[in-house]
Amino acid sequence: MASSILSDCSTARLLPLRRALLQQRVPCIRPCPALASPRRLFAAARPQLLPRPPRMDSVPAAASSAESATVSADASAKVIDGKLVAKQVREEIAVEVTKMRDAIGIVPGLAVILVGSRKDSQTYVRNKKKACEAVGIKSYEVNLPEDSSEEEVIRHIASFNSDPSVHGILVQLPLPRHMNDENILNAVSIEKDVDGFHPLNIGRLAMQGRDPFFVPCTPKGCMELLHRYGVEIKGKRAVVIGRSNIVGMPAALLLQKANATVSIVHSQTKNPEEITRQADIVIAAVGVANLVRGNWIKPGAAIIDVGINPVDDPESPRGYRLVGDVCYEEASKVAGAITPVPGGVGPMTIAMLLSNTLESAKRIHKFK
Repeated sequence: MASSILSDCSTARLLPLRRALLQQRVPCIRPCPALASPRRLFAAARPQLLPRPPRMDSVPAAASSAESATVSADASAKVIDGKLVAKQVREEIAVEVTKMRDAIGIVPGLAVILVGSRKDSQTYVRNKKKACEAVGIKSYEVNLPEDSSEEEVIRHIASFNSDPSVHGILVQLPLPRHMNDENILNAVSIEKDVDGFHPLNIGRLAMQGRDPFFVPCTPKGCMELLHRYGVEIKGKRAVVIGRSNIVGMPAALLLQKANATVSIVHSQTKNPEEITRQADIVIAAVGVANLVRGNWIKPGAAIIDVGINPVDDPESPRGYRLVGDVCYEEASKVAGAITPVPGGVGPMTIAMLLSNTLESAKRIHKFK
């Protein structure tokens, strides 16, 4: 699923949106400042142990400025710690997997199909395998050469579709260029589509009174972070920056299902900063480093930053560092809560994949 984020935010797929949004940006006198000491910010704003902190809108009016939405020059937003939440989710899943195994002898199974030898994709698959092992989920893996045919990939999908020990199927993205992503993803049984990419799952997500079998993992992780940090969604104004099938659109649909009033900022949006500034909740998923500045943010807003963008950093051993779509140092002085990059949405994506796999096994075997 990490690859899904990177594919969603890749330069090649987002150039039109990048150009349009950058042309409409409020001119900035200075670039987004470097994060001089991210560890200091993390230490200062590390949340209390979850699962359920008080809701952000329930803080008493007499609370200090550090605890309320009041903004001052040295205010710092609460850090929405994706690593901590993902750890808790994995622990909860491990307990449920054990209960299921002990009660009915069934262990959830996740199958991953990897085509080609991209280093990043291999890393993502390896991380998913480790995550499965850590919570007791069985993992199945198929590695195919770069020049494999679509038919060969679909044959493996069909085999997993009919395998009762497999409850979730994931095709690692991106696929080689000669393959049609839609044909391959549509071959996955809707009841095992733990990535949530099948058009019937997305269609059910969009419909009133219907629920999909699975919600795409990254948007689901965004919503889980909001829920676990007690961010009120009902009746609030939300803005989603980006309208991809992988993150933006499903995130907007999930916010709408949670009774938020939702706007989507995209390549044809006029004055995106003004629209974003009205939002109580912002989900940024466009793949433009530091696009969203502090003056785009409504004081006290909750910011979920899905972007993962490498920027040059000669002080880093790698020569670069990862930043989000939101200028963290500026936004953290205005927002009420914000996810860091890395360490925010990223860890949640695999946790939600495990959650979807467990959910699939429970549904198939009618286990509660």
